[in-house]
Amino acid sequence: MSEEKSVPEEFASTFQTVDPYPYEETHDLRSGPELHDDLLPLLPLVGLWRGRGQGGYPDVEDFMYAQEIEFFHDGRPFLQYRARSWLLDAEGKAVRPANKETGFWRVSYGENGNPEVEAMIAQPTGILELFYGQAKGTTQWEVATDAVVRSPHSKEVTAEKRLYGVVEGALMYAVEMAAQGHPLTPHLSARLNRVGG
Repeated sequence: MSEEKSVPEEFASTFQTVDPYPYEETHDLRSGPELHDDLLPLLPLVGLWRGRGQGGYPDVEDFMYAQEIEFFHDGRPFLQYRARSWLLDAEGKAVRPANKETGFWRVSYGENGNPEVEAMIAQPTGILELFYGQAKGTTQWEVATDAVVRSPHSKEVTAEKRLYGVVEGALMYAVEMAAQGHPLTPHLSARLNRVGG
């Protein structure tokens, strides 16, 4: 005979259904919540971007990839960040999924009043990176890892540096990575067009 258990009164409400998330998130500055003033140094990044890139690293064959990056917000003082990429063959056809990233970007102001950029980015391969850097003018951002945390089963990554810029309406970036005993070495570069926002 099974013993029927009762739910303590203080937890009874946790068994009730919940409506969908009620707050809007957007990558389109023309609709949805207003961008928080603290994020003005990151404003040009807000949007949905798609394009192609190339990668390589010592002991790794060079490769071409496609990528989609989304910077979006809900009115609070941080941007949410999502990136997904897929490998391409020589004809530009999709071969297989590649890396994904998710995270948050925010701006703080140092003693000199200049905007300082922080980005926390996680990858499904067991790597979590905390980037810190500067907004350089209104359309360029340079960040480097302040900390890299990785699972014992992930690739050994010890540092990374990223340079992002909006050039003639396109989001361009270059990534240097220190991994597998190599110093900071060029790893990825891409040009993505705005397709939303």
